[in-house]
Formats: sequence, structure tokens, C-alpha cells
Amino acid sequence: QVQLVESGGGLVQAGGSLRLSCAASGRTFSRYIMGWFRQVQGKEREFVARNNWSGRTYYADSVKGRFTISRDNAKATVYLQMNSLRPEDTAVYYCAADTMGRSSWYTRDYDYWGQGTQVTVSS
Repeated sequence: QVQLVESGGGLVQAGGSLRLSCAASGRTFSRYIMGWFRQVQGKEREFVARNNWSGRTYYADSVKGRFTISRDNAKATVYLQMNSLRPEDTAVYYCAADTMGRSSWYTRDYDYWGQGTQVTVSS
């Protein structure tokens, strides 16, 4: 069983920055593929970024160049640095763990999810 706890959300003005953190339990964190997703009420949860165990990263086109995913295996934590935020980035952000190495952007391929943290970007 893996538990994920996000933190770092909040209210920020357009153009500002936030850093989200996701602390994971589990002794094999370094082997997990970690992802960030976001969801606006009434819409599907969408892929934002993922970080493979090898360190390779992938991003949705909408955040490429503005967001950076990183991980600290010693702390079993994954981060999402969000810069140049826009009102359309407003959503609940979730971290997720893929423990089977699927390396995907589909929500169905992630086994564990955090509770989510709200990010609101004002114009």
C-alpha cells in the first residue's frame, strides 16, 4: 500500500509561481513512476507531468516550458514547480504513483492517488 500526501497549493496571481510537493510512503519509491494530474470540476482529470524512475520527464503541451517535475528519492517526495501560472491552470492537482512501470498519461495506469490540493490562479 502506498500513501500519497500533497501540499503546497494555494491562491496566486497570474504570472506567479507555486511549488507542489507529494510525500509518499513505501520502501520502493525510487522504482515508482510518479505523475501529476489536475482536474477542474465537471471535467476529466488530465495529465500534467510524470517522472520515470530513470529521471526522464514528460509534460502535457499546455504546461511545457512552465512546469517542472522533479523527485527526491531519499525523501520519497515528488515536486511540481509551476511558473508563469495562468488562470486556466486553476484546478485540483493530484499526484499519483504507477508502481507497475506502465509509464503512461492515462489515469487508469496509476495505482495510488493523493487527496489533491487546490491551485487557484487569479487574473
